[in-house]
Amino acid sequence: MENSEIEDLLDQATSLFERPGENFEAGLDVDDPDLLQLRKACRLIDAAKFLQDRNGYYTVIVETSFAAIERTIQFYLLDTGLLHEDEYVNHAEVYERGTEAGLYSQEFAGKLDNLWRNNRSDTYYREGVATEERAEKMLELADAIHGHILHLAGEQHECVCDHQ
Repeated sequence: MENSEIEDLLDQATSLFERPGENFEAGLDVDDPDLLQLRKACRLIDAAKFLQDRNGYYTVIVETSFAAIERTIQFYLLDTGLLHEDEYVNHAEVYERGTEAGLYSQEFAGKLDNLWRNNRSDTYYREGVATEERAEKMLELADAIHGHILHLAGEQHECVCDHQ
């Protein structure tokens, strides 16, 4: 791919990420790292609902729902000071820290981690094929966790989801 149009596109994309940019996505142009995670979760849920209305795209809805759950938990951890904005935590640790933050029980965290570990990767790598029913349930789960955590945080006014 060297010296090709693809290499030019790669260079152009890299260059765009190196500059501040303009025309930011609505609702995401915030300075607060907590709100950024919250609103990323909102946008992921809205995008999944948009795709759900168009039938199909089950794999993307499953992926997006897992990402929305994680962003929402990260929002709460950042908001409560249980996670620093520069700190990296993997999927399992995010779920575990949700337990430590009192968002849910250890048993719930284990089930969430097992769901992610056993099914997200299968869907992503096409070892398991996403279905309409799985996509609908994952989106329902992501939306419910998002609403629960927002209620606990008392910051529903900062949410930019359509479900409010």
